[in-house]
Amino acid sequence: MNTTTARYTQRRGEIETYFDRTAAQAWARLTSDAPVGRIRATVRAGRDRMRATLLDWLPADLSGARVLDAGCGTGALAVEAARRGAHVVAIDLSPTLVSLARERLPAALGAGSIEFRSGDMLDPALGEFDHLVAMDSLIHYEPRDTVRALAGLAARTRRSMVFTFAPRTPALAAMHALGRLFPRGDRAPAIVPVAPAEFAALMAAEPGLSDWRGVDTRRVASGFYTSQAAHWSRGG
Repeated sequence: MNTTTARYTQRRGEIETYFDRTAAQAWARLTSDAPVGRIRATVRAGRDRMRATLLDWLPADLSGARVLDAGCGTGALAVEAARRGAHVVAIDLSPTLVSLARERLPAALGAGSIEFRSGDMLDPALGEFDHLVAMDSLIHYEPRDTVRALAGLAARTRRSMVFTFAPRTPALAAMHALGRLFPRGDRAPAIVPVAPAEFAALMAAEPGLSDWRGVDTRRVASGFYTSQAAHWSRGG
């Protein structure tokens, strides 16, 4: 099944440009222990909670499991999965962030391993996986494109997918509107919110996900960070 659309491809290019050039330095600081302002501190705290949520849904023992970290950023989640014994393929559109992830890689990961790559998470050459993790890497796409992307990934995933989407809430809508006040060159690619019930209906209607079932969903809200976690498994 071809999951790539012209709209998805255009959007992917915009996201790559933003995170690899415009926001690379800010993103490096946000994902470090360096002091940040009050607003970014809420985003950092929210991302930490979200990462912990997704990791909680993965098995505590990932020995021998192959995990795709789709949109790995600077690699924090990939490191934790590898420490549980997973063989992680960590991919991101931004070569700059992937280089930073390699620089931050701890010397010891136990029995696990991480293979960092820059490129498209949908590339079938990445192979098959036991688990997929996609933390805040699909939130900039139209919901239908997100669901098609997940269906393509599901075809190469044996056990579970844990991922996030942007829930449509009044607070998120207000922040989205505020972001439009910034000069165009300083704006992040817009997040595309979707009501959780609408997103669940799109997932249920997607033929490529007919043998997958939603297990759990959880919202993380921390100041200027709001994201919805979802856990889906093959066979329910």
